[in-house]
Amino acid sequence: MQEFSLLHPLSSEYVENRLTEEAINDLSIDFLLDNLTESRNERGHLRNLMTRVTDDPAVIRYRCDVFEDFYRFPKLREVMEELVARLSDLKDVARFQKDQEGPSLWSLVNRLREIDEYVSCITLIKKTLEELDIRSEGMRTLLKIVTDIDRESGFPLLKTDIDETMEQARRLKSITIGVNLDGMLRPKSAGVLSLNDTYFTDAGLMKRFMHFTNKQDGLHEGTDVSGMKQFHPANPSTAEIKLVSYQKSAVSNDVHIEESTATGNDTLSNALTKPVSNIMKKTCDDIKSTLKKYVDVSGYMLINLMPEILFYVRWAELIDKITATGMPLCKAEILLPDDRNCSFQEIYNLKLAINKVNGDSINIITNDIAFDNERRIYILTGPNRGGKTIFTQAVGLAMMMAQWGVYVPAASAVISPCDNMFTHFPADENDTVDLGRLGEESKRLAEIFDTATSRSFMLLNESLATTSVAEGLFIAKDVVKAMRYLGVRCIFNTHMHELARSLGELNAVEGTSRAESLITGVQRGERSFKVAVAPPQGVSYAKDIARKYGVTYEQIRMHLDGRSNAPQVKE
Repeated sequence: MQEFSLLHPLSSEYVENRLTEEAINDLSIDFLLDNLTESRNERGHLRNLMTRVTDDPAVIRYRCDVFEDFYRFPKLREVMEELVARLSDLKDVARFQKDQEGPSLWSLVNRLREIDEYVSCITLIKKTLEELDIRSEGMRTLLKIVTDIDRESGFPLLKTDIDETMEQARRLKSITIGVNLDGMLRPKSAGVLSLNDTYFTDAGLMKRFMHFTNKQDGLHEGTDVSGMKQFHPANPSTAEIKLVSYQKSAVSNDVHIEESTATGNDTLSNALTKPVSNIMKKTCDDIKSTLKKYVDVSGYMLINLMPEILFYVRWAELIDKITATGMPLCKAEILLPDDRNCSFQEIYNLKLAINKVNGDSINIITNDIAFDNERRIYILTGPNRGGKTIFTQAVGLAMMMAQWGVYVPAASAVISPCDNMFTHFPADENDTVDLGRLGEESKRLAEIFDTATSRSFMLLNESLATTSVAEGLFIAKDVVKAMRYLGVRCIFNTHMHELARSLGELNAVEGTSRAESLITGVQRGERSFKVAVAPPQGVSYAKDIARKYGVTYEQIRMHLDGRSNAPQVKE
């Protein structure tokens, strides 16, 4: 059977790129994981999925539709999470298909139990999907697969076979063992004398053994145990034994017996595996025959779906919580990658919404943004703490969420997917010791351009701001010109207002990505956190802030003039 996945259609051929560690950090992927799951194991699976990027529109649409089914039906999430819990105990089932050498009773019985659990899992998922109005290609394909498995594998007959063989195996209640001793009365070798269909129940077994070996009775002559009913009071007579007996002593020398809670995994069990399996050969052969008959039961593919199921379940749970806060969320419309267009209405930073879910009382401001033939590079300026970084990150997260297939933090989203997301945020000071800050930032920018394509997306946050304005501006202009020439989409968040005033120079070079000035606003001295396409307004921002706090020249002079010890100004 073809490999089935909930992340991509059958037979799809698509390319994935990995986010850089810098992008993972700058997009706060670990923060998202903290709020998606508390399980360390789940976290690893989700991180692996969330750091892989594909721009294949068919794959992304497929994911969007699957997620929507998970989001629409809480019952589906509940059943799928139960399925994952049951499958987690069966990860070793692939071992069963590799069994080669002679029959091992314990191994085969475990395999039988595992396939029985698969039957239950297939039945559970089939019943659930049949009851729901699932619409996605992925979930409908899954329903068809489990339906075909159920029909073509003859599950009713399989269930009967399993019950019968398990019942046969369960009839084995006890084993009579003969142990040879050396001159120091240490176990030398052991052999199975019989398999019994009743338990030993006499609590005085040790007492009987001591009585049996005392001087009064002497040692038992020979190895014939037919008359030793007193020693094994719970052991049925030879005529009553329903399971075949085995009288030949076997196994290796120097048997060491030690306790273990894992049946079939302790030293004694290992020593007895061959004799028991030989005695139970017919039973073992019947079990193995049953398993081989159903070896193609494709329930095994469910194990590969576990990380994908968890991905959709955890994201649907988080989106549910954000929806409850009243913030807008939407399913993205996916365009062709070569269009390089992108637009969001009422976009906001997912991290703020998560903080709101966690109890923070915050007023989240939404914004609109579009990337198209008129503008693909935004040079974002504004006051300190005016929301530039929050907005820059919001766009990056929204793009990634759309491409993961989950709902986007916006009222509407239309995107041409990117082949990778590159970020360039301020580095830790410890990372700049060897090259200096300017050298380190320049090196990272060069590495980005080594890999980026016209389909890529870049987020630059206060890049090249750690040097003099003149030096930083010189390099920044060349970087923007290179982005225009390459054709990428970008938000360049900066304090270099002169860069945003140089649009004519920047757009004069050859390229298909036009640069535009974007500002974060201040209204009546208050930061509005709203963005708009407009020329940089650094001076007006400063005047607004100065006026708000009363530090304009006119305000300070009026204040000074009103004081009793106002300075006397000589003309």
